[in-house]
Amino acid sequence: MKVKEVTSAIESIAPLSYQESYDNAGLIIGNFENEVKGILLCLDVTEEIVNEAIAKKCNLIIAHHPLIFKGLKKINGNNFVEKVTIAAIKNDINIYAAHTNLDNVLENGVNTKIAEKLGLKKTSILQPLNNNLSKLITYCPPAYAEDLKEALWEAGSGNIGNYDKCSFSMEGTGTFRPGETTNPFLGQKGELEKTEELRIEILFEKHNKHKLISALNQNHPYEEVAYEILDISNSDQTKGAGMIGFLEEPLSQEEFLKYLKEKMNLKVIKFTQSNKTQISKIAVCGGSGKFLLDLAIKQDADAFVSSDFKYHDYFEAEKKLMVCDIGHYESEIYTLEIFMRILKENFPTFATRLTEISTNPVNYYY
Repeated sequence: MKVKEVTSAIESIAPLSYQESYDNAGLIIGNFENEVKGILLCLDVTEEIVNEAIAKKCNLIIAHHPLIFKGLKKINGNNFVEKVTIAAIKNDINIYAAHTNLDNVLENGVNTKIAEKLGLKKTSILQPLNNNLSKLITYCPPAYAEDLKEALWEAGSGNIGNYDKCSFSMEGTGTFRPGETTNPFLGQKGELEKTEELRIEILFEKHNKHKLISALNQNHPYEEVAYEILDISNSDQTKGAGMIGFLEEPLSQEEFLKYLKEKMNLKVIKFTQSNKTQISKIAVCGGSGKFLLDLAIKQDADAFVSSDFKYHDYFEAEKKLMVCDIGHYESEIYTLEIFMRILKENFPTFATRLTEISTNPVNYYY
């Protein structure tokens, strides 16, 4: 099995196109053609993690956080990123990261995992992803339209929320004149042809563009296929940042804090007071979630579970909800379970290991 087979399995769930602009998900160090001997799963890549991979004979490290966020101008071992990079290259270790692309998916996503741990029901994306959808427009003889739509749907188009096989068709008349070097499906060379056609419109996620065009060309009856691709402004309700849902039963603030601590296996929670006495509607965001605080308030959440709030950030809640800062590491450590699930489903007999090292740089004194 090669590195590219493993990364393809992860990206079938969390395509790299879903990552935020500041991110650096993907293969950080290594080669897609390298043979995989063993896989080690972790949250962060440190020197200790690389040494663990070497000891366990794992030459592929899959992490949630990318080792390298910014460009390296020098690699002299002057900081931990440079040291880890040198160690990985010296020992032929491949390093791959699935970060905000994994945060932004519904199925097997980071926030879905938190919602699952908390037992949230009726969940939805807190901030749906924008600029992720395009529309394919093409023209086809009516007798071939259904087969063509089936091929396009199979290639990953026509999904809107919980609906699939979505499309729009409209009847019209097409005209064309085949040139002397053509082999026309309809009409004669040099003669103007008029024929009934269906205009077919189908939405698709941008990362499926090449796959969709390939399916269009392979399954359309015409020698030259006319089509348009338009970017659309609709938000994608199945992708995006954060999640919001409901507890099975409302809890008091005190009860909710105890529940949260137990379910997320926490040592400590930093939280704000709220004017709400009952906690039922919960917003969550793995990692640094302050950017979603206003949305959580607007959607009338009773509590917002995330991390990395600064001192003055807490004031912005204005007691409209409880801000529960559970720690960055603590909010994302269960990402390893997501990786394990994906890899077991795709490579059930391959050796995949969870790290035994805590990479949390924050310690607590009681």
